[in-house]
Amino acid sequence: MTDHQKIVQEIIPAKLKEIEARENIRVIHCVESGSRAWGFASPDSDYDVRFIYVRPIEYYLRLDKTRDVIEWQLDETLDK
Repeated sequence: MTDHQKIVQEIIPAKLKEIEARENIRVIHCVESGSRAWGFASPDSDYDVRFIYVRPIEYYLRLDKTRDVIEWQLDETLDK
């Protein structure tokens, strides 16, 4: 398995599960974005993933102001 395949098939799905657990969300759709999605990736390009998620209903029924954005930077080093 190449590093690219490992990232796409193993690391990204695992990180999305981690984000779901830590942020108490459910990812309902995710896509690759950035240079790789547009076909302009170089060998050292990063992986940009955007996703749509939902939170528990109680979150949406709150009266206080919230910021509903999740931003994570994952600096994963692969074993070569």
